[in-house]
Amino acid sequence: MNDANSPMLSDRTETARALALAVGVDCAALVGAMLKTLDHVQALTSVKEVASGRYVFVNPRMAELFGRAPADLLGATDLDLMELPQSSAIRAAEQAALVHATPTLSAHRVERNGLKREFSVTRTALPRTDGTPARHVLSVWVEQTSAHQRDQQLQQALAQLEQQQVAAESQRHDTPDQGLRDQATGLYQRVHFDDQLRREVDLSSREHREFALVSIALDPFTEAVSGLGVQARTRILEALGRLLRGNTRAMDASCRLDEYRFAVLLSGVGLATAHSRMEGLRRQCATQIVVLDGRDLGFTVSMGVASFPHTAHGEDELMHAADVALAEARKRGGNHVTLASIRFELGAA
Repeated sequence: MNDANSPMLSDRTETARALALAVGVDCAALVGAMLKTLDHVQALTSVKEVASGRYVFVNPRMAELFGRAPADLLGATDLDLMELPQSSAIRAAEQAALVHATPTLSAHRVERNGLKREFSVTRTALPRTDGTPARHVLSVWVEQTSAHQRDQQLQQALAQLEQQQVAAESQRHDTPDQGLRDQATGLYQRVHFDDQLRREVDLSSREHREFALVSIALDPFTEAVSGLGVQARTRILEALGRLLRGNTRAMDASCRLDEYRFAVLLSGVGLATAHSRMEGLRRQCATQIVVLDGRDLGFTVSMGVASFPHTAHGEDELMHAADVALAEARKRGGNHVTLASIRFELGAA
């Protein structure tokens, strides 16, 4: 080991001695406790003489990898235990670790009895007490097989979900009323929505009933999503459109007002019920998996809820009340539902 490595190793040695002294144990007991801890977390641990490649220490988990007892591995080399390509890769990693001042990290795949197991391996050169160059390397192996399998399963699930989302959007474009709807979201266009809002105001005024209007805005995208460009934005708009359509009844109406703003009319629904339903929708948006090229995009929305006639008495006034509540939701950091203020009017004396 070169001299540049010595100060760091010396610092670690002094730290170990100070720790052992502070807790009233000798260094051997401290090392023993650390090895026991590595056993407890199911790490595979070994020490090798790098020049010969022979094991001088193996814990039970490491020996188990090769189907042997720890004592049977002492003095053996990896070439005695596995095929040449695998043993050569391990030996090269150990030789590299011997000349590094800091621990090295590498990945290895070991195949035993037809079973492939994957490991993340951290290696540290062990300083000698006489100051001569290090000859041994401590290796700690942590198995990643299950984690990698879960990652692969997740990627397969995301790919399948992405295919389903693309198919759903393709089918949606074939519905007969697409002339009335926004192409990206499948929601009604502004003109149709304004007509329905006017009819709802007239009907509710005649029948003395209430309804709710919700103003919705997409919260700013993360840098990662913004960096993916138009295609990511389109996927999120499609997802929001599906959620809005799925959370409204036949007598309700949902609309895209502009690029990132939307509105929902909830017929015959009071302020409290509208808030409860929109809070559920907000949670759905925050947890919705939206996939593009195997990546989960994610998005959140802010909402302002107003009601007729409690917070406003006309179309423009109602939309303004919902927009004011939306602005308050965004002021609170987004991903929030806010209620419009209820008007209290004095009756005639």
